[in-house]
Amino acid sequence: MDTKTMPAETTSVEPTSIQGQPADGLTADVSATLRTSAVRADTSPARRIPLAFGDANIPAPPVLIEALATHAHLNAYGPVEGSSTLRAAAAGYWARRGLATDPENVLAGPGSKALLYALVLSLGGPIAIPQPSWISYAAQLRMIGTKPVSIPISDHDGGIPDPGTLAAIATAARQMGTPLKAVIVTLPDNPTGTLARPETVEALCAVAREHEFTIVSDEIYRDLVHDPAQTFLSPSQLAPERTVVTTGLSKNLALGGWRIGIARFPSSELGDELKSNVLGIGSEIWSCGSTPVQEAAAHALSEPPEITEYLNSARELHAKVAQAAVAVFRSAGALTPLPAGAFYLYPDFEPLQADLWSARQIGTGTQLVAHLRQAHGIEVLPARDFGEHHDPLRLRVATSQLYGTTSDQRAEALNSSDPANLPWISDQLHCLEEALRSLCE
Repeated sequence: MDTKTMPAETTSVEPTSIQGQPADGLTADVSATLRTSAVRADTSPARRIPLAFGDANIPAPPVLIEALATHAHLNAYGPVEGSSTLRAAAAGYWARRGLATDPENVLAGPGSKALLYALVLSLGGPIAIPQPSWISYAAQLRMIGTKPVSIPISDHDGGIPDPGTLAAIATAARQMGTPLKAVIVTLPDNPTGTLARPETVEALCAVAREHEFTIVSDEIYRDLVHDPAQTFLSPSQLAPERTVVTTGLSKNLALGGWRIGIARFPSSELGDELKSNVLGIGSEIWSCGSTPVQEAAAHALSEPPEITEYLNSARELHAKVAQAAVAVFRSAGALTPLPAGAFYLYPDFEPLQADLWSARQIGTGTQLVAHLRQAHGIEVLPARDFGEHHDPLRLRVATSQLYGTTSDQRAEALNSSDPANLPWISDQLHCLEEALRSLCE
C-alpha cells in the first residue's frame, strides 16, 4: 500500500476538525462489516464468495464449549467489573506476555467493542485514530459528538497513525486549546493485516508522553500474529502509565457470538480514574457480563494445552490461506502487503486505475466492490468504509470466509496442514483469480 497517495488535507487541523458538536438526537447506520454478514445474493450470481465479514469462521474450542455448559447454571448477576476468576486469569495472561498486571486493574464486559465505547465516552474528545482503521472507532467517536482526528498510517505500519504527523497535529491541537485526549491503535491491524514495527510503537509512545494523552491499544488480534517469533511490542510496555489495553476472545478463539471483552488499565492515577468511569458506565449500560461466558473465558485465558494447540492451528490456518490469497491479488496486479497477523488483506488497485476505467468504467473502490458483487458474487468492502477519503481503489478482504460453509469443512480447514488446497478453498481462490483477471479485459 502506498500511503503517499492519501490526500494531504486529511492531516491538516482545522478548528472544526478537532471537536464536533453533540446532536439533539442520534442517527446511526448499521456497521458496514456487520451488515455484510446478513447480505443475501439476491442480485448476484448463484455462487457467492463472501469476503467481507471479519469473523474467524472456525469451530469454537470444544474445551470451552464444555466449560460454558458446566457453568450454565450460574444465572445471577455478577460484579460489574467481572468475576474475580476471570480478572485473575486475565492478569496471568498478560503477565506471561511481559505485562505484570494486578487483577484490580482488569475490567471485563460484553465484548471489547462495548469497553472501547465506554472508554471513548469517558475520555471525551478529540481522539486520534489511524487512517485507515476499524470502522467502529470513528463511528463511536461520532456517537459521543466528537469528530475523529483521522491520521494516515506510515508505509506498512497499519494500525498506528504516522508518529510525525501525529506530533504535528497534537501540537496544533494544543495551540488551538483543544489538546488531544487519546489515540487509538490496533496491533495487529484491521483492515491492513500488518503489524506496526517496534520503532513505530516507540515513536508513538514518545509523542503520547510529550503531549500527555492516553493510548488505547486494541490488541484483540495479538494471539494471531502469524509468526510467533515476530516481535510484538505493546505501547503498555513503553508507556505503562498512560496505556489501556483491550482484548477479547472473538478473533483468536472464534467466540464472537459469546461477547466477552477484557480491558487492562494502567496502574496510575489516570488508570484509576478511567477504570472508575468505565465501571460506572458499565453499571448503567450492561450491568455485568454473562457469568457462564466469563467462567469459560477464565479457563481460556489460563491457557491450558488444548487452547495453546487450538491457537497454533488457527494461526497457521489464517497465515496459509491469507498468503494464498495474497498471491491471487498480486497476480492480478494489485499491490498487496503480506499480512503479519489475523485474516485480512488490503489490496490496492490504484496501479490498475487506467485499465479499470478503460475496460469497466471503474474509478473508485465503491464501484469496484459493486462490480465484484454483481458480476461475480464476491463480497468485499471498500477502503472508504475504513476512513479513507476520496474512495481509493483499495479493498478490505476477510480471507477467513474461505474456510467453508459447514462445521465439517471449517473443522477440516483448522486441522489441515495444507488448507489452501482443500477443494472448497482452492475452488473459491480459483474463482477469485478468474474474477480479478477479468477486471481489465
